[in-house]
Amino acid sequence: MRKIKAITMALLGACACGTCISAYAQGGVTLYGVLDSSVAYTSNVNAAGDSMVKVPTLTGSLPSRFGLKGVEDLGGGLQAIFALESGFGVDTGIAGQGGRLFGRQSWVGLKGRYGSVMVGRQMNMSFWATQKSDIMGPALFSISSLDLYLPNARSDNAIGYLGTFSNVTVGATYSLGRDGSAAGGPAATGCAGEVAGNAKACRQITALLGYDTGRYGATASYDILYGNAGAANGLTSSRHFDRRVIASAYAMLDQLKIGGGVIDRTIRAATGPVHSQLLYFGAAYPLAPALVLDGQLARLAIKDSANDATLATARLTYHLSKRTAVYAAIGRMANDGAAAVALDAGGSVGAGRTQHGVMAGMRHFF
Repeated sequence: MRKIKAITMALLGACACGTCISAYAQGGVTLYGVLDSSVAYTSNVNAAGDSMVKVPTLTGSLPSRFGLKGVEDLGGGLQAIFALESGFGVDTGIAGQGGRLFGRQSWVGLKGRYGSVMVGRQMNMSFWATQKSDIMGPALFSISSLDLYLPNARSDNAIGYLGTFSNVTVGATYSLGRDGSAAGGPAATGCAGEVAGNAKACRQITALLGYDTGRYGATASYDILYGNAGAANGLTSSRHFDRRVIASAYAMLDQLKIGGGVIDRTIRAATGPVHSQLLYFGAAYPLAPALVLDGQLARLAIKDSANDATLATARLTYHLSKRTAVYAAIGRMANDGAAAVALDAGGSVGAGRTQHGVMAGMRHFF
């Protein structure tokens, strides 16, 4: 009898905590990733006018990465969520983002009917602001070459919020220290923040407001990064800042997608003030169910300077399956004055030279 009673009490306890058992059963962890690699040719990689053929480290059409994301149903419409994502170069297997274990994302949070709150290293609102309007995305030949921060717009030590209500999306991040590392590419600032007695040191604030119907949409975002002693790019004081304001839009015209935007940037640094505008416009059209042609024009204009740059690129992608595709692209970067913006993101070019490039590659999702 005692044994039967104990079993009965255990079953009653399990039923009383049915929500806990159900929540655990509804949780899950997903492993995912992208492998993307290409072979690229670019001209005028130096002042001598030499050309180069290489397997790029950064990307072909999308940056390579693998990650884990998870969700647990806590009941009442509330979920626990997390993401751990690591970037790497397929060419050598090297870790991206300065060798960080989870350099692309590392955060934990809660998601409910009023949106998601995340804490940790995460994509900020500048990243999300161009997602639907930037036709080429973070490809090797794209607006990423004109502003290498765009595909790397993520913040350390950040508290973030993102919510969608019908057709409206709102979001914001607040970082107590934008980037504790000076390694990992041009987006790395070496500005760790969290400094006692200085409430602005290495702080970053981003915000976003968007409207999206699936057929058309528009987004606006604001991003300001403050500096501190030892930070990169001349932001050596908390009085210095780097600010971007983005306005973008897209529309579907039957099967044709068009998208564009403007990125207004103001820098106040020890090296002096700089004001620039990056304008971009692109289009994508499916020539066949598995074949897509897309292209983009963009121009980076520096105020009171002749050192501007103009990008033109086109790409053809053939989908072998839902997860695997091959692609080929051509591009041209015209540098005015003493500008030295490389066509291939992370590459090199002789100052004032026009650079041409071609590439071909393969991408696989898992």
